[in-house]
Amino acid sequence: MGAESEPYESRASAKSSTLTTDISAVGALKSALEVVQVSIESLAEADNYQQRNVAGSDDFVSLSSDETATAGSYSIEVNALATEHKLSSGAFVNEDPIGEGTLTFASGDNSFDIVVTDTNTLSELRDAINDSADNESIVATIITGDDGQHLVLSTKETGVENAISIVVDDVSDSNNTDNVGLSMLAYQPDSLEPNFATNMTEVTAASDAQITIDGTLVATSASNVFTNVIDGIDITVNKIHDVDDDVSSANVTENNSNIENGLNSFVSSYNTLLELAENLGGVGDDGVGVMTGDSLLRGVMSKLRSMISEPFDTGNGSTISLSAMGVSGDQYGVLSLDSDILDSFVDSDVVGVEYFFVGSDSSPGFAGSMDDLMNFYTSSGGLIDSRVESKNSQLEKLSEDNESFALKMESLESRLLSQFNAMDLLVANLNSTSSYLLAQLENMPGVVLNNN
Repeated sequence: MGAESEPYESRASAKSSTLTTDISAVGALKSALEVVQVSIESLAEADNYQQRNVAGSDDFVSLSSDETATAGSYSIEVNALATEHKLSSGAFVNEDPIGEGTLTFASGDNSFDIVVTDTNTLSELRDAINDSADNESIVATIITGDDGQHLVLSTKETGVENAISIVVDDVSDSNNTDNVGLSMLAYQPDSLEPNFATNMTEVTAASDAQITIDGTLVATSASNVFTNVIDGIDITVNKIHDVDDDVSSANVTENNSNIENGLNSFVSSYNTLLELAENLGGVGDDGVGVMTGDSLLRGVMSKLRSMISEPFDTGNGSTISLSAMGVSGDQYGVLSLDSDILDSFVDSDVVGVEYFFVGSDSSPGFAGSMDDLMNFYTSSGGLIDSRVESKNSQLEKLSEDNESFALKMESLESRLLSQFNAMDLLVANLNSTSSYLLAQLENMPGVVLNNN
């Protein structure tokens, strides 16, 4: 059995080991290529370039900016904060009906009607206001004092434009402004309006936020956020400046750190890939790499080296390569980045650097081209996946062959055992016959055994 099985098992084990090693090697190559692909992603996004940092947030203002902000400094003084409008009604007797009619509430662009029956209480009116599907702007609550219940209305949004007005159609006494019954809730502060009434008390007036920029330019906002009052800068006001407070200052600087960060990440990931490639495909004192002479490894590394040295368009009729931006390789191909050269190049032509990496809709730049190359090898169904799938298929076929061989060896073992048992039985029978014949011969008359 050993003589029959050992040659096949040795060949099968060697083939399985070769296939498994290849799958492991190309898997490691794929992982390293994916790291390179991820490292270059940030350089492919135009939104990551020419960003602006804004400094100056303090107790009075919070600042943020986008790429449209212009580098410079601006003073900001907070004159007023935006507030919600709040009204309070006169006192109603607890749980007594409040009148009958229709209330029309308005705040900003939102208006809605609440129908009040002759049995509704103030708490039921509060619930009707808060539960109205048309109400997007007002919150109602009840405050109970010694004199009774007061309906308090507050706006959800700040600003003068969101001030509350309430027009009453008082069915109880047909007088909509007399401060009796349902008309106690009337509030229309515009004296030119036909329903002019201020029967509710203004607890907090609606107001807009106001700031002064650079000491002369005044801006207002219905909310406490000022968007693009200064190009590309959002200002959120938190506190009013007193006369003794120093005004806030917004300082905008250009931020192109994504370029150096992205290149450092790419250089590091490429060097890691290069080391792996040398281990997989090299020949040295430790032996031969598992992918030595492999066309897949040679092809991807050759294309990568070519792309790293390839010039790309800068959008202004000229081209540059990574080496002009401070990326260089030593005699072994290991890359390094000279930050001083890169900074100088970015300062002189940041638009060209962006175009180099990002490219255009019709012509991808370095980052996009690198991504396309990596996808050719690493994407689902790509070259590496196809190879791994092929090797796995061979492993499955080898496993099936091993099962077939095991069945064959079981059959062989059964046949050999049957033959051995048959032969053993035959020998036993022959021995028995021999013993019988010898015994008969010894007992025959005239037979003399010669013991010499």
